Amino acid sequence: MGGDHGPSVVIPGAIRAAREGDFKIILLGDEKRIRHELDKLGPCPEAEILHTSQVAAMGEKPSDVLRRKKDSSIQQAFAIVKEGRAHGVVSAGNSGATVACGMFILGRIDGVERPALASIMQTEHAPMVLVDVGANVDCKPYHLFQFGIMADVLARDVLGIERPRVGLLSIGEEEGKGNLQVKEAFELFKMTAMNFVGNVEGRDIFTGDVDVVVCDGFVGNVALKLSEGLCTSLSRMLKRELMRSLPARLGASLVAGALKRFARLVDYAEYGGAPVLGLQGIAIVCHGASNEKAIKSACSMAATYVRKETNDHLMAELSANEELSRFGKAAMKL
Repeated sequence: MGGDHGPSVVIPGAIRAAREGDFKIILLGDEKRIRHELDKLGPCPEAEILHTSQVAAMGEKPSDVLRRKKDSSIQQAFAIVKEGRAHGVVSAGNSGATVACGMFILGRIDGVERPALASIMQTEHAPMVLVDVGANVDCKPYHLFQFGIMADVLARDVLGIERPRVGLLSIGEEEGKGNLQVKEAFELFKMTAMNFVGNVEGRDIFTGDVDVVVCDGFVGNVALKLSEGLCTSLSRMLKRELMRSLPARLGASLVAGALKRFARLVDYAEYGGAPVLGLQGIAIVCHGASNEKAIKSACSMAATYVRKETNDHLMAELSANEELSRFGKAAMKL
């Protein structure tokens, strides 16, 4: 029921993913509206409907959703995962409510204090992971450390990168650059077996020289929204210039194939959503403006997450680095 377009986009996207990926979908929300959309798609044996009487509106506070909307589609989605009726949740609705419901209904992986949102972004060469992109605006160094551990697993399982290069977003590449939070996180990363490449700057995110970039949610969300806005503006400017004159239009026709490929590369819908890392289950948060392709991609990513047993791998890596996490947490209290 979430997102700017609601069931008219969410349902066909989810059904396409289920058909192509050979898995089942449970659609939660207003049954009448869901059936109306399903009727347009023909027989849908891969879909089950679970009626809910409430919807978490985009502007509602997560705490209000948790207290007052027990029968909202997002609360019930996490409830059926908790019961074992489903493996994960995909939502294009209220992102704050999605993260909050995931934390309070599914719970966090042991040792994880702050679940993080991880965005998969295209670079010059291959996709990379930016974490956190908005779940935690105020972080301690050991939170960044845990974000890096979890994103490292995501890059290996979902993106297929054998040994991801992990960087810490800062204002300079040299060791010792950055605020106290970054400097202390740097020391923790140095002590791991991860392929930690040190500090990276904002300009390094899209070069393809790093596979995971770690930062707090405030910085990460600004970086994410800046990149989305830049891609949109550049596309509009390019289109305007190509339509400005007859020679430009003729040139555009010659490179039309390359332009289409470029558009696919910078399209956020290629990956669909941001996984919430650190929950006792799987949750994918989609952009509010998600189209059908984005929903399909997000559902497919969730299925990959399940099949690769990524959450089990997250738990194993967090356990292997538990002592360092405790050390980082203790250091903050000194």
